[in-house]
Amino acid sequence: MKKTTGRAIRWTFLTVALAGLIAAVNAVPGAATQPSGLTNVTLARGTDLSNGTIPLQEGTDILMTQITVLPGGSSGWHSHPGGAIIVIKQGDLTLYRSIGSQCQTTNYAAGQAFIERPGEVDDVVNTGTIPYVLFVTFPRVPQGLSARIDQPDPGTCPGL
Repeated sequence: MKKTTGRAIRWTFLTVALAGLIAAVNAVPGAATQPSGLTNVTLARGTDLSNGTIPLQEGTDILMTQITVLPGGSSGWHSHPGGAIIVIKQGDLTLYRSIGSQCQTTNYAAGQAFIERPGEVDDVVNTGTIPYVLFVTFPRVPQGLSARIDQPDPGTCPGL
């Protein structure tokens, strides 16, 4: 029978602790809800260098994308650091907005537009029979960072 030294026990403990830490760190993003049936195409991105009358923050990026979601698909729960301006080119969708402990539901169709405020937690579901296509402008995106922050299901909209 092999005798275990204190050094071997310490290395075993450190290895197990490190493996647990890695598993815990990697589990955190899993708490976020993922989009389904979603394609996101960046159309343009630029850094605001002006001092205009629209309340944008100089030095932040403005990002424009085309988002397509298949019938039954969704954006997943998410927020935007600088908000979003959305124009619906095609399809029908339902916007689920978590406000405190309440769920606000709004239906939109092609030709309509809506905004998502900075930090607001939303899920956009394709409730139609064709893909919805959105043109989205994200103002005030921190330079080099994502315009989208995945969020966990807030539990305010049952059935999602």
